[in-house]
Amino acid sequence: MLILFETAAGYAIFKLLDEKKLQESENIFKEFESPDTATQLLKLQHFEKFADVTEALTAATAVVEGKLTKRLKKVITTVSKGMHESLAVADSKLGSAIKEKVGLECIHGTKVQSLMRGIRAQSEALLVGLDKKEMDTMAMSLAHGMSRFKLKFSPDKVDTMIIQAVNLLDDLDKELNNYIMRCREWYGWHFPELGKVVTDNTAYVRSILSIGMRVETKTAKLDEILPVNIKEEVIAESETSMGTEIAPEDLTNIQHLCRQILDLSIYREQLSEYLSNRMATIAPNLTVLVGELVGARLIAHAGSLMNLAKYPASTVQILGAEKALFRALKGKKNTPKYGLLYHASLVGQSSNKFRGKISRSLAAKASISARVDALGDGEDTSVGLLNKQKVEARLRECEKQQLRQVSGTGKGHKDTKKFEFKKEHKKYDSGADFVFGDNSEKSPSSGKKRKVDTSGVTEDMDTVPGVVGETGSKKKKKKKNLD
Repeated sequence: MLILFETAAGYAIFKLLDEKKLQESENIFKEFESPDTATQLLKLQHFEKFADVTEALTAATAVVEGKLTKRLKKVITTVSKGMHESLAVADSKLGSAIKEKVGLECIHGTKVQSLMRGIRAQSEALLVGLDKKEMDTMAMSLAHGMSRFKLKFSPDKVDTMIIQAVNLLDDLDKELNNYIMRCREWYGWHFPELGKVVTDNTAYVRSILSIGMRVETKTAKLDEILPVNIKEEVIAESETSMGTEIAPEDLTNIQHLCRQILDLSIYREQLSEYLSNRMATIAPNLTVLVGELVGARLIAHAGSLMNLAKYPASTVQILGAEKALFRALKGKKNTPKYGLLYHASLVGQSSNKFRGKISRSLAAKASISARVDALGDGEDTSVGLLNKQKVEARLRECEKQQLRQVSGTGKGHKDTKKFEFKKEHKKYDSGADFVFGDNSEKSPSSGKKRKVDTSGVTEDMDTVPGVVGETGSKKKKKKKNLD
């Protein structure tokens, strides 16, 4: 039996002298306790040395991927020529490739792994003619090369650059706002009306550099900076300005600040373009779905693109609103519906009623797009475009549903009937009238008189001074008749 053993210096092919020892895999490690017992079990048939570290890295990379290189195929064919032997290999994929291309039967398994560990332990004694220092140097170089290969280092696929760029972009925005506010306040002591007329920050700063002192406004070249109507208004305001006078040294410092603002603005534009290009390279599907700025902030908040790909959609939805989430959980209130995704264009287009639904759908599609970008190769944006179309369709469906509810023609809603005004003519019932002071009243239904009890009313009338009721006089007449 032949044994293929890969080293940092080259390929080694050993011959197993006693194949019965391989059957005793539990005790095979005893055969490698000393160099003498190891040399009695194995014999070096051939050693193919690498020319340099690059060749060693190429060979090791092919072995890791289970591929058979031309050089290894040539070595195996040369050594096994005329020998009806099987070959023991450590990797099953490599064994399948050798059997397919060379036609040599390959053996692999736990017994072979134990044999490989023994060879590695006694490699100095078994590999005769190799310098130990050379082997160590080759092993160190190959280890560094393999580490780079496993990490798959590529300057085009480093999300650290995106994290640093988007953080710097946010810092630049804050610094520019502070600088512009300081510039307006500083120059406002000399020419306060200019800040009210010119609202654009860049135009305001360039106007300060062109005008200088307020008295030189007429001779300043403002045609390329301001429109004609605003320029005339600035000149008119400069003649009646309420600002104070400043020294030339003060103006020099103000203009120096203005130049710093313009330089930072130019650098911010360059950084924004750089970020867009990086996002299109590293996360093209996520960029198409939510935009480069929101996508970069999601990656920065997660720590890396791979971490973002590992997050579920529910976490992506509230990413950036952790404080509000825990505050809501602590106070037993409603949890937030969105975090950084609130700034996405698809969420901004929706109404307040459906922003929660759209953010949930967008988070699900963003999670899928991030996984495709992190684990896939190439710059294909088909997944991102498809997910964006689905979210837009969901948004249109929500808007149509709202329109159906407003119109009342939706499924499950009753149609409202048209209101019709009915005219009804009622006759006046004169029999319901009552005249104060009458004792009896004829009913309209019958000709009989109806007695009305007015005792309580007459008593009250008798108590009123100067008023004499009819009932009081009748009582007196009845008393006279009795007498």
